[in-house]
Amino acid sequence: MKTLKIFAIGLLTAGMVFSTTSCSDDFLEVTNPNGDDLEDYYKTDKHLQEALIAAYDPIHWPDWGLDQYNALNIDAEIMGDDFWVGGSDRDDMRNWHLLSNFEADENNTLSSLWTVCYSGIKRCNDLMRYLGWADESVTDAAKKNYEMQGRAMRVFYFNMLWHYFGNIPFYLENLTAATNYTAPQLTADEVYDKLIVELEEVINSKVLPMRWAYTDAGRASQAFCYMMYAEMVMYQNDKARYPKALEYMKAIINDSQYQLNPSFANIWETEGEWTSESIWEINYESGGNERGWNSPLAVGGTVLPTLISPNSWPGGDGWDAGADGWGFLPVKQKTYDMYAENDLRRDATIWDVRGVEYTERYEDTHLWLGKYRPYSKNNAAASFDNNLNYNNNYRYYRYAETLLNAAELILETNGSASEAAQYVNMVRARAGISTVASVTKADVIEERHLEFVGEGKRYWDLVRTGMAPSVLKPEPEFPDFRTNTWSEKKKYIPIAQAELNSDPALKQNDYK
Repeated sequence: MKTLKIFAIGLLTAGMVFSTTSCSDDFLEVTNPNGDDLEDYYKTDKHLQEALIAAYDPIHWPDWGLDQYNALNIDAEIMGDDFWVGGSDRDDMRNWHLLSNFEADENNTLSSLWTVCYSGIKRCNDLMRYLGWADESVTDAAKKNYEMQGRAMRVFYFNMLWHYFGNIPFYLENLTAATNYTAPQLTADEVYDKLIVELEEVINSKVLPMRWAYTDAGRASQAFCYMMYAEMVMYQNDKARYPKALEYMKAIINDSQYQLNPSFANIWETEGEWTSESIWEINYESGGNERGWNSPLAVGGTVLPTLISPNSWPGGDGWDAGADGWGFLPVKQKTYDMYAENDLRRDATIWDVRGVEYTERYEDTHLWLGKYRPYSKNNAAASFDNNLNYNNNYRYYRYAETLLNAAELILETNGSASEAAQYVNMVRARAGISTVASVTKADVIEERHLEFVGEGKRYWDLVRTGMAPSVLKPEPEFPDFRTNTWSEKKKYIPIAQAELNSDPALKQNDYK
């Protein structure tokens, strides 16, 4: 079921996209198209809410916007061990192919993801500024709520940049001519130190609800902040904060508003959006879309199902004949094989079309990601450019991850292996496989592997646990697909040349 939730909009400054490290003219000067001064416009609750929604807007852009595909799960999964890149050939989304082989460079990287995230940061900073102009009709409670939503989303955007690029320009107030529109580039550790304190302030304010009402689904909640906190401290291996992260996971577990969806397959259906398993999703809607190939940043659906599906589909299995798929992210055979025969997650995760004839593309295995696979019913309501407008929400944080985070953190804080197993067993029981009496950290990581295939989690797990060099390496049976081995220098991907050109003080990551 779809209802009014946080969707992309285009308003006032919401259409502004720019390089964030340097600019030299009036491009960053904001004016209101209605003619009012900004100080006069952003006084009322209605208009402040517009600025808040504009701060959420860029979360919808990565799948397609700014001349590059950056579907959040694909960006991470192509560097992991469960998928090939696919597409028509190695020059189709060349940056993905080079990233997958750990040979990306300043001209082949996730350049638009950088711009998307800094656009989000800019809008969050705008919101903080506008809140100071509110008149007496805006309550202190409302202002505090909007502030904490904006600050949480600012951490989200920085968190994504930190994961991929590490050493990034950091600022909590928008850039001005006084600083030549540049900001200091911090090391990855310095970015983390500032971000985690910022997130702790949002959490400790206790302003955000643990879960928003369905009509406001998609806003930053306290549970969203808890999940982001655990993700960040675990990726940083910040063991001093593990007890607090575990406390936050148990707070979600003990809240009756969150629990596992009894059906793993239902999670990925339209009817499974925003069930009690969902902690945070990025909403997409096909009906009444404004988004199109000529308006990629407008409200509408997602192109993800088109990206990850077979080309020239003959029809059947809920997808009409002649449907347009581009063949990215084919599932490796070994990924399918790692599931036990009775594991209910396998057939919900992997769309097995072996035996179906269609136009094969590069690295095609006839195995595709079922979690976001296309159905004709999911873009039938689109007014135009249907292959860009599927209504599949992107599931970002799920309760299953809360449980597995808790299990890992229990073990990391010298807790009971049997207590950790209780949380792992909840996930395993839902999958229809046997439960266990105790678990190790390796067991938890393997359960995460089975649970989150295609959700953009696996690569980060391999990096943070130190497994990446032994797992992310050439596969002898496929000598042409991945020829390089991951190394510590590949932890942070290259910064785009355009950004280096815009700010001579910006230093490239040491990726060679």
